[in-house]
Amino acid sequence: MIKRDNLRNIAIIAHVDHGKTTLVDALLKQCGTFRNNQVVEDRVMDNGDLEKERGITILAKNTSVNYNGTKINIVDTPGHADFGGEVERILKMIDGVCLLVDAYEGPMPQTRFVLQKALDLNLKVIVVINKIDKPDARIEDVELEVLELLMDLGADEETLNYSVVYCSGRDGTATLDPSKPGTDMKPLLDTILKDIPCPEGEENDGLQLLISAIDYNEYVGRIGIGKIERGTIKQNQAVMVTDYTKPDEVYQSKIANLYQIENLVRVPAETATVGDIVCISGIEDITIGHTVCSVDKVEPLPFVKVSEPTLEMEFLVNDSPFAGREGKYVTSRNLRERLYKELLKDVSLRVTDGTTKDSFLVAGRGEIHLSILIETMRREGYEFQVGKPKVLFKTNEQGKKTEPIERVTIDVPQDCVGTVMEKLGSRKGELQEMNPVGNRMTLIFKIPARGLLGYKNEFMTDTKGEGIINSLFEGYEEYKGDIPRRSNGSLVAFENGVSCTYGLFNAQERGTLFIGPAVPVYKGMVVGYSPKTEELVVNVCKKKHVSNCRASGSDDALRLTSTKDLSLEEAIEFIESNELLEVTPESIRIRKRILDHTERMRDDLRTGVIKKRD
Repeated sequence: MIKRDNLRNIAIIAHVDHGKTTLVDALLKQCGTFRNNQVVEDRVMDNGDLEKERGITILAKNTSVNYNGTKINIVDTPGHADFGGEVERILKMIDGVCLLVDAYEGPMPQTRFVLQKALDLNLKVIVVINKIDKPDARIEDVELEVLELLMDLGADEETLNYSVVYCSGRDGTATLDPSKPGTDMKPLLDTILKDIPCPEGEENDGLQLLISAIDYNEYVGRIGIGKIERGTIKQNQAVMVTDYTKPDEVYQSKIANLYQIENLVRVPAETATVGDIVCISGIEDITIGHTVCSVDKVEPLPFVKVSEPTLEMEFLVNDSPFAGREGKYVTSRNLRERLYKELLKDVSLRVTDGTTKDSFLVAGRGEIHLSILIETMRREGYEFQVGKPKVLFKTNEQGKKTEPIERVTIDVPQDCVGTVMEKLGSRKGELQEMNPVGNRMTLIFKIPARGLLGYKNEFMTDTKGEGIINSLFEGYEEYKGDIPRRSNGSLVAFENGVSCTYGLFNAQERGTLFIGPAVPVYKGMVVGYSPKTEELVVNVCKKKHVSNCRASGSDDALRLTSTKDLSLEEAIEFIESNELLEVTPESIRIRKRILDHTERMRDDLRTGVIKKRD
């Protein structure tokens, strides 16, 4: 048994927007990763286009720094609840965590989730109070809230004896005393070396390497990333690959390339041993959860149990009148291959074949989890359709229907509290706590997951953009009853053609439009919404009748009101069960499942979407 005193493996975990990636930037700069005159982007670890655009971390990523002769492997994790699977899968790769908490917001729903997962694996915890330079920081209160959270989660006495470091990731400073401002990040790095245990294991025993992440390179193929739990690995070594859940499925392969992560790049290595986080290629079918073992000692390691998905969407081949015009990959074979390929690197996603050969059911953690997948696919050139998100119900031991319940934390100005409580009450939300913080109010609700579908944009309107809403999966409870559907009806195009100003001018009196003039439309396409609940058919392609008669005022310029441009998330929240969202690399269109108006009314009466009048 050896102890690697010159190595530490940690993860930075926190709620969304508490400053994880910015803190990693500060650690990289402190340890000399960049030249003094080098121009470095903010949040250098968020290297994906969607991550840069949205300002959130989507995938967990590895980096490393060298400090006082010790290599510190750092994993930057997502903070959003929808990407909790990314946090769960990397916890087997580390020996301790830095729990980051905002000095004003304090522990939030995702803080509880990631901390619970770390405590379940007995990982050492360092508490980092970040953003202490905020003018409204309440450091002492947040410290007490973190202590209460740890006690509430059943932390043992050793865990409760944690160290606290006070940081400003933006300024790149850390201190052990909040009354004495820091000058660099050394106090945090020293605490990591002091508190986080070094890896230990049998160096000369049979190899055990648990794969916790997957990457792909077009030159070398699939790359498995994981930590060596036992033994030593070498380049060109023959190995056996197995799975703890399927111990009989064992096959032999060879390590073609071996890499270790140095700062932000992968560096080729000849050998690696216990505690090292390595990247290997050459094993064609390697996937998350597999164990790479030596040929003479095959012993698979258990992987963490990843939480079940709670939301499901139907993905279909695009069959609209505009199908195939904008996309590169349009067939069911293309769609199937892409969705099942996503399963190889996203452990919290689930894909099954649908009721028809052209449809697939994709289940994930939430709307953002699935919308990121949709946006990624459309940028890759895929063209397809998706249906309304549906929650996944279960049946309990008593035979009763149960549904997923979310714990929702809301921070709003005090004058918005009444509106928020009224809206969530109508969606079966139950108020759990109500705490004033300055001139704002923090509300905690338990609400069915389906009650949150389509609410977040309404919430931002009700709070004039000042509200903050966060949700976390709480568990399954008995079915809470029916929740009213959206209060707006759809404005549906009457015929195929191109929208024109005259037709739009007449249609805008019926509601709010999604499109402007000179936009191609087809019969059954949703072109806007109405304040009334029923569907309205409008002719946006109608042109003014041409004659040689003139009347006073008839030739005045027609003025169109501004249109509502829907983002992908807003469109997903808007659609109903009898509608589909058509997604292409260039466009997002909402349409009715049945395009013909007469057939659609007949089907809606049969299915109960609209009720027959007495």
